[in-house]
Amino acid sequence: MELRTIVTIEPSPFKITYNDQVMFIGSCFASSIGLQMEMGHMPVIINPAGAVYNPVSVSNTLDTILSGRRFAKDDLSFYNGTWFSFCHYTDFSSDDPEKVVEKINRKTGEALAFLKNAGFLFITLGTARVYRLMKTGLIVSNCHKMPSDQFETELLSVTDVVNLWTQQLDRLHMLFPKLKVVFTISPVRHWKDGAHCNQVSKSVLFLAVEELLRHQVSPQYFPAYELVMDDLRDYRFYNEDMLHPSSMAINYIWETFSRSYMENKTMNIWNEVVKITKACQHRINTDSSSKIRDFAGRMLKQIADIESKVPSIDFTYEKTYFLNLANPSQK
Repeated sequence: MELRTIVTIEPSPFKITYNDQVMFIGSCFASSIGLQMEMGHMPVIINPAGAVYNPVSVSNTLDTILSGRRFAKDDLSFYNGTWFSFCHYTDFSSDDPEKVVEKINRKTGEALAFLKNAGFLFITLGTARVYRLMKTGLIVSNCHKMPSDQFETELLSVTDVVNLWTQQLDRLHMLFPKLKVVFTISPVRHWKDGAHCNQVSKSVLFLAVEELLRHQVSPQYFPAYELVMDDLRDYRFYNEDMLHPSSMAINYIWETFSRSYMENKTMNIWNEVVKITKACQHRINTDSSSKIRDFAGRMLKQIADIESKVPSIDFTYEKTYFLNLANPSQK
């Protein structure tokens, strides 16, 4: 007897390797999967404007990147001692507007250069509900804890999302014809909207993506939502807030994702790299200098072995760390 509703996912015909640059844009769930790739030193950029949740804000983020838009102080807002952009997450906020502008423009430039050579773009949509700043009519990416009476909320329609993203897919294909676009729906529930409104919002996203999958560029879909809601249908797989997937759930989704999008050869390298990165984080439980040198030497040899297979992997930090362990007097 099978005591689970297992979600079966067909392997993707397009595989991600260490030669493929991958960008993730969308909700914090996009960050969770992207960070798994980053931990294995795969070429990835995650949310260059910070986490964004609704289809308009995700599209606006891409518009900013593709146009190479340069922000200035006049593009920022000020509230409660903090400068910020309504187009960016709170990570870009500061009491110094010049720091905010510098970070925004630097990240935008890096994202544009990266996207020009990217092989995959993963879009994770979290909600179809948007917040519009009444003063300007702008649909914001983040409200930055401003008073709620400054915004009006609305639910996007399926047509709204489809029309917007049809144009965006057309533009992406024109600029980067080899780019593979993959949609996902975040399994994180937007509980502040209430149980019913959250379901309605997710339904809009599902119906819109279903139409977009028929677009001529043939975008793909990865069922992250279904994996959590159907396969992992148990609160053991949630964090304490009972809304966000736990690390166990993230790992399970990563395993499913990697089986679909990566060959065994790539995953073998990823596993080797992760062992190296984790070794840098472990506390060394010995005072023996010879054992420490032996450990560092083994790690440096493993790094050299991986570099011989994939020279593009950047082990600068790890090599410095283990060289310092092997030769503490040269620090």
